[in-house]
Amino acid sequence: MIGKGQLSMSKQCKLLSIHRSGIYYKPKGESELNLKLMRMIDEHYLHHPFKGAGRMHTWLTKDKGMLVSKNRIERLYYRVMGLQAVMPRKHTSRRHKAHKVYPYLLRNLTVERTNQVWAMDITYIPMKKGFMYLTAIIDLYSRYVVNWSVSNSMDAEWCQRCLEEAIETHGKPEIINTDQGSQFTAEVFANFVLGQDIKLSMDGKGRAIDNAFIERLWRSVKYEKLYLNPPKDGMDLYLLIAEYFNYYNMERRHTNIEDQRPIDLYQTTQKQAA
Repeated sequence: MIGKGQLSMSKQCKLLSIHRSGIYYKPKGESELNLKLMRMIDEHYLHHPFKGAGRMHTWLTKDKGMLVSKNRIERLYYRVMGLQAVMPRKHTSRRHKAHKVYPYLLRNLTVERTNQVWAMDITYIPMKKGFMYLTAIIDLYSRYVVNWSVSNSMDAEWCQRCLEEAIETHGKPEIINTDQGSQFTAEVFANFVLGQDIKLSMDGKGRAIDNAFIERLWRSVKYEKLYLNPPKDGMDLYLLIAEYFNYYNMERRHTNIEDQRPIDLYQTTQKQAA
């Protein structure tokens, strides 16, 4: 970790791809009960993403004995955690109605090279006290995570900066695929993508198959790292995720790419394209 005496905190945050507010993050705004509920929802959602807030409330009250109202679960599920069920249901999408939604471009598309298609998404991260958000960008061909960032809020500028950093390091993809969340339909994000001459693709509302790769990434980072080592604060979260994604890219062999490591496949095809 960079010492405070070497670089200013703002420069450290830029190098670490973390919002400055995340470094000083102090949990607030949610009760211990809500934090417990969100942890339960997060774990259950990873295995049952087809459940909306209503069915999640049923599971919590009937199966887990939690005496909580449906309104409480709806607020946590949709507004705080930013979740949506993977089947079309009323009120599940957090899309901004005034924002343009772009068509889904991956249907029947053969992904056969690196930087052809990147997928980007945001997930909720439970901590010992409080929570933060993680966004990541994965190259669909190699499964290589080209960039990621953590923040204590979800906004379009944060997502745009993460994508911009990935392009500066790895070049630009032909297509970037996201869901219909307001962070991605916002003009600041969409205009940046289109201004880079990149095609913007968006998942069909509530379709699990459209974002299967990134959902698999969330399960991996949470179950293999974060649930086993709940982060204390923003910096601890950054260090844990940095360690895991280094392992994920450089060491972890993936069955779906013939037991290769993402770094090997990504670099090999990059060299062939050069």
